[in-house]
Amino acid sequence: MNKQLYNAFMIEMKKAKSLYQQGLYSQAFPYLERAHILGQSYIIPHTISHWWMMKTGWKQRSAKEVVGQVPRLLASLLISRIWVPLGNTGGVNVSPFKAMPIPEDLQALLKN
Repeated sequence: MNKQLYNAFMIEMKKAKSLYQQGLYSQAFPYLERAHILGQSYIIPHTISHWWMMKTGWKQRSAKEVVGQVPRLLASLLISRIWVPLGNTGGVNVSPFKAMPIPEDLQALLKN
């Protein structure tokens, strides 16, 4: 992961964690999705984004999100460097196999 991509990932995670700490879980989730898009091709960032999605789901008392993040966490550890559906936001509201459009402001970061 190049430095620019890493920094962008960390900015999204910092925003998500700040909102999480304020108890604003639903507002934190879109930043976790953006972090997921940026980090999904790298084992550690990919796993971190799913871990925080699971934690956020737990705080929201969403059994669906918590249970759905377990296989995603395992997959992030096992296949991040092999194959990922680009642009996938990582939440249980989308198939883990579905490629999705990458937000414009993130596209340039992922081309490097």
